[in-house]
Amino acid sequence: MDTRPRNEVSLRGMRFHSLVGILPHERTIPQPIEIDLTVIVMPDDVVDYRTLYDATADVIASGHIDYLEEIAERVAHAALASSQCVRIARVAVRKPHVPLPGPLAHAEVVVVRTADA
Repeated sequence: MDTRPRNEVSLRGMRFHSLVGILPHERTIPQPIEIDLTVIVMPDDVVDYRTLYDATADVIASGHIDYLEEIAERVAHAALASSQCVRIARVAVRKPHVPLPGPLAHAEVVVVRTADA
């Protein structure tokens, strides 16, 4: 286990409207999604969270995406690419309007990616 000191920078509850899903209406009608992004950096490193937000927004603006997993993967990759300081990216993507037969707050996918993977 890595016990070196590290800092976390988080953007929680970023809200967007996105074309996401595999159903016909999900390809044409934007839906709300919420994204949390946490990056891990070494203690002396500084990350501009505006860059992280913009990288996330660019993923959403790129067009229709079939799956939440794909959004999370793209955001993690964009965060890692945004700065050499970012060592680890954790992304949670939530979709509140899921067509299931019972009460549900949201569906959520979480990915964790490292800069050396």
